[in-house]
Amino acid sequence: MSVTPPSLRPRMLGRGAVNAIVGLSALYTLLPVLWLLLAATKDRGALFRSDLLSLGDFSLGDNLSALFSMEGGIYGRWYVNSLLYAVLGALIGAMVSVACGYAFDKYRFRHKEKLFGLVLAGVMVPPTVLALPLYLMASKVGVVNTFWSVFIPVLFNPFGVYLGRIFSQGYVPNEVLEAARVDGAGELASYFRVALRMLGPGVVTVFLFQLTAIWNNFFLPMVMLSDQSLFPVSLGLYVWNSSAVVTPDYYPVVVVGALLAVLPLVAAFVVLQRYWKAGLTAGSVK
Repeated sequence: MSVTPPSLRPRMLGRGAVNAIVGLSALYTLLPVLWLLLAATKDRGALFRSDLLSLGDFSLGDNLSALFSMEGGIYGRWYVNSLLYAVLGALIGAMVSVACGYAFDKYRFRHKEKLFGLVLAGVMVPPTVLALPLYLMASKVGVVNTFWSVFIPVLFNPFGVYLGRIFSQGYVPNEVLEAARVDGAGELASYFRVALRMLGPGVVTVFLFQLTAIWNNFFLPMVMLSDQSLFPVSLGLYVWNSSAVVTPDYYPVVVVGALLAVLPLVAAFVVLQRYWKAGLTAGSVK
């Protein structure tokens, strides 16, 4: 019969406590997801019963059919709008942010650190604070209640510029750029042909941050848009959820619509997570 040495008991107890905390945290995180998965398969009556977490009363097909037929199938339009706002906006925004961060890192110009300080100050400003000034600016230009009133503001992200500078410092050695210039490459060619390839993990990271922020963006579209055909999924589901107080038929479609709204973010993180790993160029300069 083996006896655990006294010196190992505190270590085992500490490991057990850590595992217990991690398990509780994982359970706390996964319970809402489990609720959403099971609630999406229930009809309106089952949503408000105590046996919601049971596997009975499966009606996912009916809920999906109701979702895409509700109000003339406008949910599909909202979904396409969100994809345009988020995917296209995150792609352009990531490229702009990384290019700005690269410029802050590799070039010298007047008041560079002061300007970068303003960028860092912009990180601390909540997006909701900027919604009203952006609305007034859009009203002056005449683009309120249009696609551009939501799309243009999300292209610029101070936090993305900060990350772009950090990645440029870590992934793009100055010696590699000097070698490219010696070979006759101009500044644009050095950036697009050399630096941008090394900055792949940075572009992906900023893209995922932007994608999540734009996909979950709610307050700016609510301020800018009144035409429901331009709504993103977040704002459209909010309107339906508000209507469910009067018309309970909206509850099942809101739940299954929320489940479908999560899928693009999950897919993006699953597909792109491998690009976060350090590139082969990291540490190439001895």
